[in-house]
Amino acid sequence: MVARPVGARCCAAGAPPAGAVSGCRRGGTTEKRFGLDATRRLGRTGEFDRLLRKGTRRGLSGYTFYMERRDTGRARLGILISRKHAADATVRNRIKRCIREAFRLEQENLGALDVLVRPPYGIHPGADMIRGLRDLFGKLSP
Repeated sequence: MVARPVGARCCAAGAPPAGAVSGCRRGGTTEKRFGLDATRRLGRTGEFDRLLRKGTRRGLSGYTFYMERRDTGRARLGILISRKHAADATVRNRIKRCIREAFRLEQENLGALDVLVRPPYGIHPGADMIRGLRDLFGKLSP
C-alpha cells in the first residue's frame, strides 16, 4: 500500500482517499447514507404488477401512490410515467428525477415500504415539486 501525504486527494473530483466515506469510486468500498442504488428501486414487471393489483392505492394532491408494506428491508421506489404526463422525453426525465430526489431524501422515514408513484398530468418539474413530494412521502410513513 502506498502512503499518501496528509490531505491527499484520490481522484480528479477531489474526494478524500478511498476508505473514507466519500463519493470516490477508485479502490476501497464507499458507503452512501442517502443513495438510491438498485436495491432501492422496483425494477421488475412483476413487482409493478403486484403493487398495481394488490397494493393499497392512495391519491394525494393529484399523485397516485400504490403501496405495500414489507416485513423487513428498506423502502423501494417505482415510477409510472407516460407520454400523457409530458410529450417531451426530457420533461418526463426531469419529472422522474424530481420524484427520485424527493424519495431519496425521505426514504429513511418510510421504513420497509414499496411505493409506486404516478404523477399528475401536466406537472412541472422543479424545486416546488420536490418539496411537495417530500411532504406527501411524509404522509405515507407510519
